[in-house]
Amino acid sequence: MSRNRWLPNQHGAWAMLAVPFLAGTFLGHPRWAHLPLLAAWLLGYLAAYHFQQWLRLSRLTRNPKAPRRHVRPAACFGAGALLFGLPPAALHPWLLPAAACAAPFVLLNSLYAYANRERALWNGLAAVVPACGMLLVTLRLGGGSWDAGLAPALACLLYFSGTVPYVKTMIRERNSRAYYGGSVAYHGVAPALATLLNPWLAAPFALYLLRAALLPGRGLKVGVVGAVEVAASLALLGTVLAVF
Repeated sequence: MSRNRWLPNQHGAWAMLAVPFLAGTFLGHPRWAHLPLLAAWLLGYLAAYHFQQWLRLSRLTRNPKAPRRHVRPAACFGAGALLFGLPPAALHPWLLPAAACAAPFVLLNSLYAYANRERALWNGLAAVVPACGMLLVTLRLGGGSWDAGLAPALACLLYFSGTVPYVKTMIRERNSRAYYGGSVAYHGVAPALATLLNPWLAAPFALYLLRAALLPGRGLKVGVVGAVEVAASLALLGTVLAVF
């Protein structure tokens, strides 16, 4: 099986998985336990992705080979997630109820996959919540408090929630005035909300507003869109680490 079949072609997901995790890690005190937790986190995402593709294809196609090709990746990645996740969970049992908090969102994503509606707006927003919640987990693992992580986690949630409609205006919904209007409206409100979390957040969120207002409709290639999102995600990470 080729690497392309093992690794999903969802480049934006990696920033969403990494930025909150890293922000929480470095807002607290980085520990060796963060490394197996990161491995478990990424492998768990890959296992969930392949399980959801198996669900979707099992319903849609009569060709048994189509869903079957996701079984081995789901099993391998799931086993790897357990292998790396159990040691930190044994040392820090509170990680288990923290992981359980993500279950409803994974279930919702799985239901959307079964219905072949993975591109739905609410499905994307549901995936954002547990990803941003990882900031609280990694901060706590590094000796920080839940309270200290709330504002930076909300900043991540505010940003990544906005990427869901924005990216649609750049690719799949690039001709939709409704999506463009909704995206610009959201990003128009976001700087004020970000300021309530920390005044310094107004600067990056103002840039995100300009991005949402000016870039759609310019015919940018997917690679360019991805590069802009990487830069925007890094700007968020740097700002969060600097101001909290």
